[in-house]
Amino acid sequence: GAVGLWGRVHGAAAARVSRGKMAVESGSFFIRRKKTSEARGKKRKAEDGKDKVRKKFAPKLNEEISSDSETESAAHKKKVAETLEIEETAQEKKLRLAKLYLEQLREEEQEKAEEEQFENDLIGGRLEEDVLEQKGKLKRLVAKDYLPPDVSEIRLLRGHQLAITCLVLSPDDKHVFSASKDCSIIKWDIASGKKVHTIRGGHKGKEDQHVRHTMHILSMAISSDGKYLATGDRNKLILIWDAATCQHLHTFKGHKDVVSGLSFRKGTHQLYSASHDRSVKVWNVDQNAYVETLFGHQDAITGLDSLSRERCVTSGGRDRTVRIWKIAEEAQLVFHGHESSIDCIQLINEENMVSGADDGSLALWTVTKKKPLVTVKAAHGIQGDPGIEQPNWITSVAALLNSDLIASGSQNSQIRLWKCGEGFKRLDPLFDIPVVGFVNCLKFSNSGDFLVAGVGQEHRLGRWWRLKEAKNGICIIPLKKTIN
Repeated sequence: GAVGLWGRVHGAAAARVSRGKMAVESGSFFIRRKKTSEARGKKRKAEDGKDKVRKKFAPKLNEEISSDSETESAAHKKKVAETLEIEETAQEKKLRLAKLYLEQLREEEQEKAEEEQFENDLIGGRLEEDVLEQKGKLKRLVAKDYLPPDVSEIRLLRGHQLAITCLVLSPDDKHVFSASKDCSIIKWDIASGKKVHTIRGGHKGKEDQHVRHTMHILSMAISSDGKYLATGDRNKLILIWDAATCQHLHTFKGHKDVVSGLSFRKGTHQLYSASHDRSVKVWNVDQNAYVETLFGHQDAITGLDSLSRERCVTSGGRDRTVRIWKIAEEAQLVFHGHESSIDCIQLINEENMVSGADDGSLALWTVTKKKPLVTVKAAHGIQGDPGIEQPNWITSVAALLNSDLIASGSQNSQIRLWKCGEGFKRLDPLFDIPVVGFVNCLKFSNSGDFLVAGVGQEHRLGRWWRLKEAKNGICIIPLKKTIN
């Protein structure tokens, strides 16, 4: 019984000890949790304090920024207000952008259509001009746009010792070749007015010692590609030169008198020559070959011209005829109208031409009529004492290719420009350009921006008069146009 009692007492004590230990452990556990809650509370209080500090200092910080840039703040507020005003829903935005895109497309298509119409008009006009030019019927009405030049802008290029007799322009309008009674040839740079090359004349009787002209050069031509230059003289010779280097290439012999006219067929190296022996000869410069001779004039031929067709036109001097030579058909058309010696002729296009005579008359022709469309008597006035007045000779004519603009020269110290009016049935004077001396040759630039005149103290074909006040040289005359 005692043992059993001890056992129960010991078991109760052990149970109490165990519960106390659990209580102590539980107490320690709850104490730790309390401490954690208190720490969290303290941390929250600390964060609240920091927030209060931030809130306390934030207004001051904003006030400092605002005080430093008031204009920026106002602009920012305005921008925000504008943004708020244009706020829209997604659907409204899509609709607005779609409308803008459609409007942009419409404008672009309209501009494109206008440009295409403009280009079509340009192309159509250009094609029409090309067709007319190929047919030789193109007539650009440009004469009305030209104004009298400023005399102070006219340049005189001096280098020849005697009267200028003939000249040509390079196809690019950058150079002019001139020849003279002093037997020399000079290549000029038009922009600077300086000599590029000079081919000096030789001495008569020494032709075998050097390849140069030894007598007056009266005719000159350049191929349309600017490759060959041809010159003809009183010594019955035609010399072919390299236009770029002015080196001699070949000499054609065959005429029996003065070589008075030369012209290359446009787009080819076929050369036509005319002479005082009353013949026209055809040459192939590429092959240095003679082709054929054409006869028909009854007097010395004084001038020759050609364009793209296989034909050329000549003036027959005192036989008072103009002739068109159809090379392929071996035929000729004869035109009558002048009452005196025809000294110069120029093609305007394949259908029209202009000629001048020593009775002062200027005539305009078409290939479809054997008489002139119009003749202007005493085109450059008259000279001499009362009772013995005589018209001033027409010494040179020029035409701006495929246009209605014509120029004529004489010895009355004037170059006169003319307009072909009313279907080329009228010649109306435009204005005069003062030039002292015999205007022995005239050429328009291909662009129509300037006119070149070869001036001398004497007529190119003789010494009937001598104007001592004149200067032998090349006149570069800028042409003014109205601004359209």
